[in-house]
Amino acid sequence: MKLSLVRKIDLGEPRRLELFRHSPQFGPRILFFSGGTSLVETCRELTQYTYNSIHIVTAMDSGGSSAVLREAFDMPAVGDLRQRLLALADRSWSGNPAVLRLFSHRLDKTAPPDVLRDEIDALGRGEHPLMSAVSEPMRTIIRNFLGFFLEQMPRGFDLRGASVGNLILASGYLNQRHQLDPVIYLFSNLVHVRGTVRPVTDYPLHLAAELENGDILIGQHRLTGKQVPPLSQSIRRIFLTPSLEDVVELEIPAAKKIVDLISEAELICYPMGSFYSSLLANLLPCGVGAAIRANPCPKVFIPSTFDDPELIGKTLADQVEELVACLKRDDPGGIADGEVLNLILIDERFAPYRGRLHRQQLKERGIEVVDCRLVPSKQRPVIDGKLLAPILLCLS
Repeated sequence: MKLSLVRKIDLGEPRRLELFRHSPQFGPRILFFSGGTSLVETCRELTQYTYNSIHIVTAMDSGGSSAVLREAFDMPAVGDLRQRLLALADRSWSGNPAVLRLFSHRLDKTAPPDVLRDEIDALGRGEHPLMSAVSEPMRTIIRNFLGFFLEQMPRGFDLRGASVGNLILASGYLNQRHQLDPVIYLFSNLVHVRGTVRPVTDYPLHLAAELENGDILIGQHRLTGKQVPPLSQSIRRIFLTPSLEDVVELEIPAAKKIVDLISEAELICYPMGSFYSSLLANLLPCGVGAAIRANPCPKVFIPSTFDDPELIGKTLADQVEELVACLKRDDPGGIADGEVLNLILIDERFAPYRGRLHRQQLKERGIEVVDCRLVPSKQRPVIDGKLLAPILLCLS
């Protein structure tokens, strides 16, 4: 009989982990729905065991330098894509450290426009120290991308705080007829990405939220509490809109490539991170829930252990109910809870969750709750990727 998910965690399967470490090219296809930075450490740990992880990330950021790019070129946000690609990059590859430093570089937020323009021009000419450190032929390829971006950059474009990696991705998007997949493929090869990264949608959409008092907020940056004051009302629901000005709720279909990736997964993970803007936003396209249900692999939720401004007024139990409801949107009456979520990982010893879960009630719905070590005592309440990654590998 196949081992239960809980039993797999208990056993740890050290021999299986050692096999993955020796042959990561044959490692499991663990799929994550996420965005932001919460999974960075886990991604870096996973690359030691598998080159086959799958990452469906959000493309709806509307704040900071992403907002400048989106307004100038009417494009999806690429910041989360860049972060995930760099997190999965092979740091042992010769020449990669220089490329990673370049792609991670941000222009000064306080410098005057002429200084920023001089710096980006120096990068394009190959005279900047960060570009000089990159070996050929990658240096020429990257310079060509930056050169194309500079040709397309509108007058008065705000370069303050701009990420060089984002500019390169934007350049590829513009050069490839407003398609992200070709430039993601090239970017992945440049930094030897050990996994598959795709945006949940190529459409230049925005995230909107209806609050409990009926107010509508449009723009991811208005939900996260980073650029504007934190929410004072709970979020009732989220939806997608075509622009920051239009309160028009869009229903978009999941792309075939996303459905195919879901069908290939050996474990589906709903990881920690901003609950609405990083997790649930990825589940909004029609067909995602049905595709998850059709795959019989384990489905795991890892609630955040930090204080998430998006979750004002929400308990841990509320999160589970909203996650399940979102996953069942395609067929609320025909999809069983346990078909889209069957395991919740928590660390009650070191994580300050808001409220408790009714384990027996969840078990009757096909959802098991497992209390395991995710947070080291010295870095609480942050989940440690070195603890989480082996658990996910054992479950796959």
